[in-house]
Parts: sequence; C-alpha cells; structure tokens
Amino acid sequence: MNSTARPDPAGPAGDEAQDAPGEGSASTLPARASDTSPENPWPLHVLSRKLKEHIERSPHVWIEGQVIEMTRRGQTAYMTLRDVDAEISLPASAWGTVMARLREPVQRGSRVVALVKPEMWLKTGRLSMAVRDMRPVGLGDLLARIENLRQALGAEGLFAEERKKRLPLLPHRIGLITGRDSDAKKDVMRNAALRWPAVAFEVREVAVQGTNAVAEVLGALKELDARPEVDVIVIARGGGSLEDLLAFSNEALVRAVADAMTPVVSAIGHEADRPILDDVADLRASTPTDAAKRIVPDVAEELLRVRQCRDRIDRQVRLFVERESDRLASIRSRPVLAAPETMVDTRHEELERLRVRSRSAVGGAVARASDAVAHLRAQVRALSPQQTLDRGYSVVQILDGPAAAVVRAPEDAPSGTALRVRLARGTIAARSEGQLADITHTAPQAAAPHGGTADHSPAGRTDR
Repeated sequence: MNSTARPDPAGPAGDEAQDAPGEGSASTLPARASDTSPENPWPLHVLSRKLKEHIERSPHVWIEGQVIEMTRRGQTAYMTLRDVDAEISLPASAWGTVMARLREPVQRGSRVVALVKPEMWLKTGRLSMAVRDMRPVGLGDLLARIENLRQALGAEGLFAEERKKRLPLLPHRIGLITGRDSDAKKDVMRNAALRWPAVAFEVREVAVQGTNAVAEVLGALKELDARPEVDVIVIARGGGSLEDLLAFSNEALVRAVADAMTPVVSAIGHEADRPILDDVADLRASTPTDAAKRIVPDVAEELLRVRQCRDRIDRQVRLFVERESDRLASIRSRPVLAAPETMVDTRHEELERLRVRSRSAVGGAVARASDAVAHLRAQVRALSPQQTLDRGYSVVQILDGPAAAVVRAPEDAPSGTALRVRLARGTIAARSEGQLADITHTAPQAAAPHGGTADHSPAGRTDR
C-alpha cells in the first residue's frame, strides 16, 4: 500500500490548494513561532502546515484499543478507537486493502491492535490515525496476556499465602462493590441476610465492564478501604465472556487489592472464570452466592453450636459436681470425719499416757535426787565436828589465850592454865594440873565427872 495515500477526499489536493494564499509574502513572515507578534502574526494556514509537518514526522506506532464506531465509504473504513481502560478515543481510517488482510472481520466492539501513523488535515485541522496494519485481538491473545501478567505478578509474591489477611468471624459492616442493580448484588445481600439477619452493607455500585470499570472499581475500593467501620470488602460480578471480565485482570486493580488494608473477597463470574483478581484476593469465592455464605456465619448453625456448647458445658458441670460430691462423701465417710471425737479421745489418751510418764519420770528423778541429797547430808554430818563431839570427844581450848585456841599438846597448857572444855552439849571450865604420863597407847577411859583432864583424845584433838 502506498504510504503517502490519504483516505480523506479533502486530503492532499485540497491541502495543496490551501497552501497557495500568502506564499508571495512568506519572506516577511517570522521563521519560528516564538518570533511572532501582534504586529507580525502567522496566517492560520502557516500554523496548520507547520503542525502537519511536525505531526507527520512522528513514527509509526502499534496501539491497542476497542472499535466503538465503524462506517465504510467506498474502499475506506472510518472508525473510532477507544482505550480499553480509560475514556480516551481517537478517530482512525484504513484503506480497504488493510481491512481485506484481516483474518477475521472487525466489527463494532472488537478489540484490535493497529499500526498507525498520526495525520492532520489542513482544511479541518482534524487529527486522525492512518491505519497501516490491523490485527484483531482474539481470545487466545487475551488469555496469553493474562497468563503472562499472572506469572509476572506471582513472581513478585503478590499471590503468596502469607500476604493474605484472615476474614473476621462476624463482620460488623461489609463493603460491597458490584454492578448497578445487578443480580450479583441481590444474591450477596439476600443470601447474607438469610444467614445473618443483622448484617449491614456499605454498597458501591460501579461499572463492572467496559472502559470505566477499572477506574470506578478502584475508586470504590479506595473509599471503602479508608473506612474503619468496614471489616471486609466484596467485589462481586455475575458471569460473562472473557472480554467482559478483563477489567478484573487489570494490573492496576490487582495491585490495589494487594495493597488494601481491609480483607478483600473476590466473587467474579462462575467457578470456571478465573481473573487475576481471584489470585490476589484474600479469599476467592466461586460465585457471589458463595461469597455471601463465606463472609458471614449461618445464624441457625451458630445457634446450634451455642446450644451444643451449652449442653456440653452443662454436662461437664454436672459431671464435675457429681465427681466432687462423691469425693466429699468419701472424705466424710472416713473415721476422722465420721467420728471426729475419736481423734480427740485418741490424742487425749496419748496425752494422759505422756503426762503419767512425765510425772513418773519427774518423781523418779526427784526421789533419786532426794536420796543423793540425803546420802550427801549423811556424809557431811558424819564428817562434821558435832558428830565427833556426839561420839564422846571434846575440844579443850585455852580460856585466856587467843580466841578459840585449841590445846593440841601438853606443853600448850602448862599447869594452872584456865581451860574451856567443849562437849557435845555445852561447855565446862577446867584448869590444867600438869602433864600426865603418856597414855597414847592405852585404852581410853570414861571422862571424869568433875574437872581434871576431861579430854581423853590423843593430844586433845577431835575427829574431823
């Protein structure tokens, strides 16, 4: 195909005709746009021509979009391409030879990739994309792209189990992102209310397919994630074709779900549908109905569990009371509790025996000590001077001499010495009459009743 061909009838010929006016005065025009002034402006056709030259210097580029409008006039197809994720569209035109090379016919709503080159028409100032080549994006291409993105995100760890957050046992408020007045919304709310009548929802109705789906779902997700009273967020949509569910495999949406602080439940399509959102969500529900069953407990089942727990607790308490009652009865049947006075009587008897033994031991010790004292007293008395006097001895003392001077030898008491004789009972006065013969070895005789040498003990000493 001729790369300089223009499908617009008002193209090259018309443009060249518009370049004629003012060419003779071109030498007086400023060379650059920055040199223009109110006194020396550019004519409009000069600006248009320079814009056209600048735009047509841009290279060919492959783009992807969705055909939202298409009309055919002769051998030329005029269409409008819109971005698959944003509300941006551009007009495009293609020769019949480009359309004839397509493997499958392109219709309104088809997703395509096209090799385009920007062009500007001088007459209207309209920017258009001249299509040099076009290829429909088939189901296999979409699946391949989704799979490549899935593998790339998985390699980053966005699908790891340790990143997934646990859902609350009983959420106080559930954030629901779903289509406007959709069956998915009704299924989630109806089934959740049947399971737990007190459940509360914070609903955000958004576009769930088309070019606005990603932006609206992202906005609703960020809004609900910022609300502290929302405990879990459910993104729900009914089934559909792969193209209808493409928004839920968008990388920006997948990363936003991975970064959300609130647990997210994915309930997209049916069991066979598998957008990337299912892999990154904290919980994947096969259907919206399944999501309702998994985010709230069944009140009937919970009441049954409560009754079972109460019955189990009641049974355990009864068993415990019976077991402790048996133990208490067993303890009370023991002799020490059945007849507690027995223990007192036994201790009383033991105490009595110990008291008798103590008294006996103390009495015996006292008796032995008394005998010892008596024996010692007898010994002391036997050795005392009084006992010696009682046996008939006497003590002779010089009456006028030193106090208590005892006569121990005859020369101690010369003749005429006044003496005092101490007897067992009382004393007598006497006077020495001289020394008698030595009678140490003669048998003692009874003391004289009056005076004389009354002391018949040797040398007048006493037993000690």
